[in-house]
Amino acid sequence: MEVINIKKNTKYKINIKTRLLIIITIITIFFTILTYMFDRNAMPMVMAVADAEMRSKATEIVNRSIINEYSKQFNYDEVIKVEKDSQGNIVMLKADTLKMNKIACDVALESQKELVKLGDVGIKVPIGYITRNNILSYYGPCITIKMQPIGQVETKYSSEFESAGMNQTRHKIYVKVKTTVRVMIPTKNNDIEVDNEVPIAETIIVGEIPNTAVQLDLKDTGAKLGNKISK
Repeated sequence: MEVINIKKNTKYKINIKTRLLIIITIITIFFTILTYMFDRNAMPMVMAVADAEMRSKATEIVNRSIINEYSKQFNYDEVIKVEKDSQGNIVMLKADTLKMNKIACDVALESQKELVKLGDVGIKVPIGYITRNNILSYYGPCITIKMQPIGQVETKYSSEFESAGMNQTRHKIYVKVKTTVRVMIPTKNNDIEVDNEVPIAETIIVGEIPNTAVQLDLKDTGAKLGNKISK
């Protein structure tokens, strides 16, 4: 009788182990299929949302850096010198490239610092947000989106002249900031280029400006700041 009970118990234990093994195998297969389907169907949408969110945040950071630095340091009359002859005619427009380069470098430094700070903290987006549905947007587990600046933060200037009436010329100066950031979510990453151009000065110059004076070339002014890429 004891032998029979031992055999029954042994057989019962084997059956339990077999069932557990089957259940674990089914769960593993189901989880693998679910992960594969999510990665194939949902992750591209998550990546698109992550790109859009981080592009928006990076653009906001760059614009804020431009506004902060140029509002503090840039004065048109100090940076652009209008030289006239003895009759009061404009003969030359000359830019203080050293001053402009210094501000451009400060913008690049500030942008890089804030981008790194945002990248370390990241932002959290609920899974429901990818549906673009106002009701579901705030539901579901959150995915953490992180960002890493890569390449260079490049700052360039451009200049534009246009007629503003009799003997009046409107002069506009733009600053362009370009950088590349790596957007990172679980299992995927993507590099996006952030390219902003912001007007920093607009003034009316009174007096006839000869063509030789209008050719104010700012293409060589600006700054490039390299980023150290972490592995």
